[in-house]
Amino acid sequence: MRLSTKMRYGTRGLLELALHFDQGPLSLAEIAERENISAKYLESLLGLLRSGGLVRSLRGAQGGYELLLPPREITLRQVFEVLEGPEAFVPCTDDHTACTRWPDCVTQQVWARMYAAAMQVLKETTLADLAEQAQARHSTLAYDI
Repeated sequence: MRLSTKMRYGTRGLLELALHFDQGPLSLAEIAERENISAKYLESLLGLLRSGGLVRSLRGAQGGYELLLPPREITLRQVFEVLEGPEAFVPCTDDHTACTRWPDCVTQQVWARMYAAAMQVLKETTLADLAEQAQARHSTLAYDI
């Protein structure tokens, strides 16, 4: 299993917004530069996240992007479902008619358990958790210098 760049880069963009929550919107250029993500690609990801109800965009000179909810209220599961979709890793774990081997297939159970475990980790992890880890890591790195 691999996470797409949509999930990885989208989460990084959201992390920037979480780190600056309640400080006003961040411009697309600021987020892209801080996270070393193409502005064009990031714009498409933020558009998906806006449509998914996780961020909003503000126009004007002081505009940019900001989280719609506090970082503690946004889970990585929500991000995953917006950027990757709610489908299981393997179609037959969602829809038994997707595979004629389903009644005899023992691997289907493994894929279903794998998906459930991964979704549980994402459900338990919020943007606030990531922001706290990033701040702790930054603090430790600054101290070591």
